[in-house]
Amino acid sequence: MEKLSVRDLEVKGKRVLVRVDFNVPTEEIDGKIRITDDTRIRESLPTIELLRVKGAKVILLAHFGRPKGKPNPKYSLKPVADHLARMIPPPVHFSPEVIGPKVEAASKALPDGGVLLVENVRFYSEEEADADSFAQALAKLGDVYVNDAFGAAHRAHASTAGVAKYLPQAAMGLLMERELRYLKDELEDPERPFLVILGGSKVSDKIAAIKALVEKADVFLIGGAMAYTFYKALGIPTGTSRVETDKVHLAEELLALAKKKGVNFLSPIDDVETLELKDGAKSRNTPVHSPGQGITEGWQAVDIGRETIGQYKVEIGKAKTILWNGPVGVFEIPDFATGTKELAEALAASSAKTIIGGGDLVTAVKQFGLAGKMTFISTGGGASLELLEGKELPGVAALTDR
Repeated sequence: MEKLSVRDLEVKGKRVLVRVDFNVPTEEIDGKIRITDDTRIRESLPTIELLRVKGAKVILLAHFGRPKGKPNPKYSLKPVADHLARMIPPPVHFSPEVIGPKVEAASKALPDGGVLLVENVRFYSEEEADADSFAQALAKLGDVYVNDAFGAAHRAHASTAGVAKYLPQAAMGLLMERELRYLKDELEDPERPFLVILGGSKVSDKIAAIKALVEKADVFLIGGAMAYTFYKALGIPTGTSRVETDKVHLAEELLALAKKKGVNFLSPIDDVETLELKDGAKSRNTPVHSPGQGITEGWQAVDIGRETIGQYKVEIGKAKTILWNGPVGVFEIPDFATGTKELAEALAASSAKTIIGGGDLVTAVKQFGLAGKMTFISTGGGASLELLEGKELPGVAALTDR
């Protein structure tokens, strides 16, 4: 990797300003905020622990929710600080100030190995505007900078990119390092056959990624609601299924590009269709790729069908590298989770290198208890897609070259 790593830094006695992604899901019970999934916090622990063991004073920057540039108690990171304090050895301190003399003094007063989490950086509109003045104020909290917030690395914000200009060294954390290794370096020259599975709701979200991956992949498997836009392009009836009618021409382009590149581009040959989007609703398996067949008028497709699952499993069994982004059905409803679950089980049993993209698919894989059986699970939604598109992420570009 061409960027400096946290492993390369001499940090004993130094204040290390670490950007983490603590934008975690929460719920309110009896007036108290409870974290419902602490994966993003857990993923940051190896970097925090490495710095603590090396004797650094660790100052953490993070955002939480969308407070729209103003302080809002609803989006305070205090509950996250309390949660973090139960996960690592003390002391873990919290600063209600983001910038200014008080938090600067608190950062200097930390013992070696101490941790200080600063309040939500998005309480300032200057954060998302990447204002120089705000980046400079943040830089006063540290002697060196580490970015471990891959999920926010595609944002050119003051705490993810701007601050790096005002500290002598800016390095990637261990999580950032792993994300770049699997989503960038490992896919530069993947072991073949290289299989890409794409699901989720929108073709529009993934157009650039599909174009970039068609240059590298041997086989594409399409599922989820995005498949129905491809159906429209192929002249297959879609019933009341979700279709991006304004993107049908792009689906046609992508199909033509895949054909030109000699990529085996497969869409479902049958689907589960239903009259109602709820568990227990009337549903049935319907073939779609025979002449005159498709989704029934008045019905909507909600999962890939039995024959498609079988066909896709055969391709999974042949692959040596598998990249999967987006569920292939409405997995949140148990009746329509079969396709996503069975493909996840096939990946878990595969000897291939299995890389799971961020977002809803990560939730699904965890829900099925299969997360530990994948080679790598990304923590970034938009960031992972932009990396797959071949874009340079501002949060990575700002780091010091080796």
